[in-house]
Amino acid sequence: MLNLAAEGIEQEKVNAYSFALAGLARLAVSCTSLDENVHGRLNAIARRHAGSRIPLLAAFRDYCRSPQDADRSLIAVADGFGLTAIETLAVRLAVAVEEDLLIGHILTHLQQPLAHSRPTIGLLAQAYSDDHEPSLIHFLGQGNAVQCGLLALSSDESPLPERHVRIPLPSSLALRGMESFWPGTGAIHQGGEFPVPLGKTSEKQAVAIGARLSDGTSGAPVLVLRGGDSAEARAAASRVAAAAGKRPVLISAEHLTGMAPWLVLRGLIPVFSQWLAPGERKALPAIPSYGGPIVVLTGPDGDFESDGRVIIDWRLEVPSAEEREELWSGPLGRGLAHRIALEHRNTAGRIAALAAQVREEASPGKTIGYDDFRAVARRGDSIGLGALADLIADEIGDDALVVPATLREELEALVVRCRLREQFSDSLGPSIKARYRPSVRALFVGPSGTGKTLAAAWLATRLGIPLCRVDLSAVTSKYIGETEKNLSQLLSRAEQTEVVLLFDEADALFGKRTDIREANDRFANAQTNYLLQRMESYDGITVLTSNSRARFDVAFTRRFDAIITFPSPTPQERRALWSTHLGEKHDVSVAHLDLLAVAVDFSGGQIRNAVLGAAVAAAQEGQPLQYRHVLTGVATEYRKISRQLPDELKQNVFAGQTQGT
Repeated sequence: MLNLAAEGIEQEKVNAYSFALAGLARLAVSCTSLDENVHGRLNAIARRHAGSRIPLLAAFRDYCRSPQDADRSLIAVADGFGLTAIETLAVRLAVAVEEDLLIGHILTHLQQPLAHSRPTIGLLAQAYSDDHEPSLIHFLGQGNAVQCGLLALSSDESPLPERHVRIPLPSSLALRGMESFWPGTGAIHQGGEFPVPLGKTSEKQAVAIGARLSDGTSGAPVLVLRGGDSAEARAAASRVAAAAGKRPVLISAEHLTGMAPWLVLRGLIPVFSQWLAPGERKALPAIPSYGGPIVVLTGPDGDFESDGRVIIDWRLEVPSAEEREELWSGPLGRGLAHRIALEHRNTAGRIAALAAQVREEASPGKTIGYDDFRAVARRGDSIGLGALADLIADEIGDDALVVPATLREELEALVVRCRLREQFSDSLGPSIKARYRPSVRALFVGPSGTGKTLAAAWLATRLGIPLCRVDLSAVTSKYIGETEKNLSQLLSRAEQTEVVLLFDEADALFGKRTDIREANDRFANAQTNYLLQRMESYDGITVLTSNSRARFDVAFTRRFDAIITFPSPTPQERRALWSTHLGEKHDVSVAHLDLLAVAVDFSGGQIRNAVLGAAVAAAQEGQPLQYRHVLTGVATEYRKISRQLPDELKQNVFAGQTQGT
């Protein structure tokens, strides 16, 4: 009863709440189980509304034209979803049940012998109908209030008049102006996270798109926002929502019925996150009775089908060098920002993440330099490739890469191509600019162990970015379409993080197309066709390695920017390889090194294995690494390939066994 007074009833205040109780007062006349005080209060309310000499519904309609401030949200949502006066009063009564224990007790008494503390369809029809039409019960059971989910009908098997209604708690709180979250929804920025800054171009696009979403004259479009960086995509969605005068809410719930009124009441734009496979077509997420704007975060592939809505497709691009410098300058300063922006193509989301890590790890009072940035960038934290690729963090310097002079020149040219991939086309003609993408694709071919993977690590070291080796077992799948989907996710995320993507033994994935003899051939060729197209549009650096160039489809080899052959090492190169692998702390003579270089026709990988085996043998004896230890490692490598030790070395083995050297 105190809550009844708090609503201002005793002060002759007329509002939606008092109209809702006036309907109950009609039924309370014949109810003897109610407390006399409650009876008197309800009768007073009934007399006040009856004194207007206007039927209850007509009086309520007049009131809705100029409601109290507390009722404006209710009247607005009722108008928006086409609710009748009776449905609006039913909603207000349902809200009252959630607020006031006394209202539930009153309803329990009024609905005896039914033990419902929430209003039934039959009670609503009797309480608020002026002419008691029988069809009103069916109308309330399937009217707009139930259809849009503002009222939820009980799911029991009772007759329709006995079924009760309730209002979802988030909608009830929203009607009272209180913050609430629908189950399965959350803030688009979690845990105190701030939206990442976007480049000026993206900011302008977000404002323009937000204006379109809020333009009621052209309907409510759906924004399909494509990008590989989650933080940047969510930041862009926030900018669009702000430009539309609303707030974004991230939705992961599967059951969306009843959500529409809550979204409207809180001024929210629903944001969904859905990743489509290449060629996949999917219906847009649909919220029953909701006609407002929707944002869908997705990757570069797939399409969404609309049921008549306009779809705005926005692909987030890497900011220009000028915009990147502006984004870097805030956290790291203008001088360092200029160099990083020129040498590294990072998205806005990646810039924010890297800058935060650099600042967090910088020593207090120390000026942040390029080496600080490079250390964080090379480490590859939070690159988001998951199980699809493994990070190779090895630092490979110039002295560790032993290759012929001509091969080194080709690799140096590849470094320049990667660093300037964004700028060097500016001075070229329109035929280049028309289809140019700042990507670099290189194929390293040569026998196993000739340094192809090592050269890829050297390239990443020189560029100051992570090297990620693709796990082909995780990418490929026996299920149709899964390989393309995995590769699409991998490339989309790699584009956002600036990495050197390494496909070792790539002919397993990028092999030749074959004549179609069975169904599997058709699917294999379709997969190869997709890979050809996707790799050509990939906006990043990729290195593929293979033992033979002939294993690749001709159409694919044409798309490589560089095809670099790694030959087997010559004796002079083998001499350098033995030296770089043995280091300085050994007792192997110059003459023996020369003999190894001439007599042992190993690749760099085999030399590495032989030296490691020799080091183990020396460690077991507790002695410095000697020539006889090296011979043990060499013999082991020859046994692996089912070959005999060269005669020159056999003599040395015999001499070593008799002399102990």
